[in-house]
This record gives sequence, C-alpha cells and structure tokens, in this order.
Amino acid sequence: MKTPKVRARSANPLRYKLGFPLVLLCCTFFFLVGFYGSNSLSKEEKHVVIDPVTNEKLVFEHGRTGDSSVTDIPFQVLSWKPRALLYPNFASKEQCEAIIKLARTRLAPSGLALRKGESEATTKEIRTSSGTFLRASEDKTQSLAEVEEKMARATMIPRQNGEAFNVLRYNPGQKYDCHYDVFDPAEYGPQPSQRMASFLLYLSDVEEGGETMFPFENFQNMNTGYNYKDCIGLKVKPRQGDALLFYSMHPNGTFDKTALHGSCPVIKGEKWVATKWIRNTDKF
Repeated sequence: MKTPKVRARSANPLRYKLGFPLVLLCCTFFFLVGFYGSNSLSKEEKHVVIDPVTNEKLVFEHGRTGDSSVTDIPFQVLSWKPRALLYPNFASKEQCEAIIKLARTRLAPSGLALRKGESEATTKEIRTSSGTFLRASEDKTQSLAEVEEKMARATMIPRQNGEAFNVLRYNPGQKYDCHYDVFDPAEYGPQPSQRMASFLLYLSDVEEGGETMFPFENFQNMNTGYNYKDCIGLKVKPRQGDALLFYSMHPNGTFDKTALHGSCPVIKGEKWVATKWIRNTDKF
C-alpha cells in the first residue's frame, strides 16, 4: 500500500524547516557569482575580436593609452609614388556640415608662405580660395576633435604633431596651382620641422572640377616642362565625408618630388575641404 505524499513530507520535519532558507541561500550565492562573473567577462569581451575567416575569438591586450577594441578604418591605396591613400566615408555628413557652419563666418582670402624674392602681389593668382584656421577646441560640436582623433589613429602620428585645420572654400573658377607642402630650407630658410604628410577631409561634393591632382604620380610629366596650372595626372574627385592622406616625405626624411599637388579649378558647384598638415615633430 502506498504511503500518502503528505505523510512522507511531514515524516522529516527538520528537512521541511530548512528547505526554504537553504534554497534562498543557494539562489543568493549563484546570483552573486553570476553577477560578478558576467561583469568580469564583459570586461574581457572588450578585448575580444571574432576572426572573420576562422570565426574564432581573438583576444588582444592593450596598454594604458591604447584602444580597448580593434579599430576599422577602411582605405584604398591610390598611389605609392607619392604615397596616397583614400579613406571613404571618413566623416559623417553631420560632422562635415558642422565644420562648414563654423568656418563660413570666418573666411578670408587664402595666403601663401612666401619664398625668397616673392611677394603677395606676384603670387596672388596661385591660390584663389578663401579659408580660415580652426582648432578642435573652438568647435563646440566636437566634430573637429572627433575627426582629429580619427586622423591620429589612421596615420599613427600624435595629434600634437598636427597644425590647426585649414578650412577652405573654392567657388567656381577658384583653384590652387601645383605646389609642395614641405618647406625647402634653401627657398624658405631654416625650419623647426617639416610637413611630412597632409590629410584632406572633403566637406562637400563638387558637381564638376575641384579635383586634387598629382601631376608627377609615378614620375610622370617630370621632364616635360610641366605647366604648374595644368590639371593632369592622378586626380581625386571630392566627395563629402571622404578623406585623402598623402606623404610629402619619404620614410628616410627626404622630400618626395612626386608629391607635387594642386587643386583643379572648380567648374560647377562649391568645394569645401579641411586640411590638416602633419609635422615630423611637435615643434612648428
């Protein structure tokens, strides 16, 4: 004959009385283990990357000043002579428009660093844009600071090596004849540092014209009596949000003669660009 379940349960009163506190204690213990364990795992997950090929988890350590996760900044190598890279969609539309809005009220005719024997009167037709210099600290929207930080990650050159942003506007017919960004001491006098690289962020689309040109790309046109006004060679069409990085110096510190570049005349539309010149030291 089967014993009723109620009698079997009451046959051990000690077990019945201790059941609920014991269950509560166990639940509390496992809750705390799970809570602190998940926090510990979440911290480790910041270092975890999934290998796209093997689908395995890869864990990377980083130093105190490093990023907690892998940064993906896609780029295309446009040229090796000079070294030029294009970063599509480097900045958002909102960031570009915020920079334009800030710069628009401060524009003035663009100037030039003059060589020995030159004057503003003799060089006024070389560069016909208008522009202004802006520092990231002047932008309350933080757009310049965000772009500057991303530039530093893309180039692996500290932010303090960069000059202030030179934001430029080109109206139809305006251009910048071909030139070098480095300052040859023989022509400009002693220099505390050099512009080793230039980072151009295109802030607007241009309907026609306005390309950034490299006439000496891969040593072309160097021995042909090139006219510095001609828009030839490698040409990069401005597109809002895209960025162009090119190096004016070789890794050994010598000037790259193929880094001659300019801005083709705008034919239709308006061109806005923010240029960051990057020095080989933080003194300039």
